[in-house]
Amino acid sequence: MHLVTIFFIFVILNNGTLRVKIILYAIGKGCVKNTIIVKDPLHSDFRGDAFYRSIGKPMKNTRESKPSLSSGKSHGRIIAIQEGDECLDTTQLNRLEQSFREWLDSSRSDDMRFSRLRILIIFLLIRYTAAKLNEVLALNPFKDMDWNRQAVLFRGNETGTGIEPREVQISKTLSMEIREILKDPAFHKTPETLLNLDPGFVRRKFYERTRACGFLKRLGGPEMIRKARAVELMQGNMPLPAVQMLLGHKTPNLTSSYVSFSRDEIRKVAELFMEKESLRKTSARNAFFGKIQNIQKGDIQTRVELMTMDGFPIFTVITNDSVERLGLSKGRLIAAEVKAPWVCLHTNTMAPACSSDNKIQGVLEKITQGKINTECVVRVSDTTELCAVIATAECKNLKLKKGDKIWALFNGFSVVLHAD
Repeated sequence: MHLVTIFFIFVILNNGTLRVKIILYAIGKGCVKNTIIVKDPLHSDFRGDAFYRSIGKPMKNTRESKPSLSSGKSHGRIIAIQEGDECLDTTQLNRLEQSFREWLDSSRSDDMRFSRLRILIIFLLIRYTAAKLNEVLALNPFKDMDWNRQAVLFRGNETGTGIEPREVQISKTLSMEIREILKDPAFHKTPETLLNLDPGFVRRKFYERTRACGFLKRLGGPEMIRKARAVELMQGNMPLPAVQMLLGHKTPNLTSSYVSFSRDEIRKVAELFMEKESLRKTSARNAFFGKIQNIQKGDIQTRVELMTMDGFPIFTVITNDSVERLGLSKGRLIAAEVKAPWVCLHTNTMAPACSSDNKIQGVLEKITQGKINTECVVRVSDTTELCAVIATAECKNLKLKKGDKIWALFNGFSVVLHAD
């Protein structure tokens, strides 16, 4: 017979609401039948161990700790979403943004258009900077936005919130759009209070647009959009320290297992990521950010080794002319991409004996099967996943299934480097 104990944990969120987390222990025969441990992605202590669900495991394994890839468990995304606590995905966020723009276009007077433009600017800043509502309302866009560097300065005037003053990178496209909007003479009359609207009024407008899209009202609140942006960035493989810095956490983790990154370098990573997200000029699904560790120059080509923020070495082979043109040097921050069709999968437990320069072990997280090709998503760490596109026939031959340990392989010639 098992003794069942229920713990209720009450957590007051930043928006004043009360969340109740329930942990059930069924203690008997030295085991915990059902233990659920959850971490909030917007909390400054969040380090990527999204959530760990243990059923019928020995009690010594149920303590709150970062799960290992070798455990064979699926880690899911870096951001954990509890049942009933989901947020909008990228497609839904884009639909919500379009709803705001259509609402603006339907303005029947100049005064109405001016009012709706202010709401649109507030939405865009929360949508793309993951800032808090009160941070955005306190902005003076004419002083706090750097148009040349595409940056927004949040001054962090609250005390005891764990949010630091910080610069947040935005895309060149967004920066130019907001700057163009602010050329309207109406915005120059009271620049200090341009965005200083009543928070309750702003929330109502956010909820109206959310319902107009057919989404649940609560998913369109400023706090949930901030959370959705954090989820979106992590699901896009933006490095965790860059997301932490963007959110204003006081203690972002700037050190991987093998290489350290300064705040300026993390800021640069965020800038590269934002531009890549905005421009979408490449079809490459797999992106890495890291520092160059070694450059081995040959007669015609050069082998470059970079260390990612997750501690993975990535090797690429490029021409000597490319090294000079990109201005590559040891210690430089660089972005690397590899297209999904160039990633091969191998099911051996041990590292395969092959000529591939890059061999990374992970867990098969998702399989999307088509008639000709199949897309496989391999999680190689809590913050990085690799996408591979292989023939469906080959997928069947390998008998791949979700949760399998697998090796992702790709040649150095398939890795493309991007500098500034």
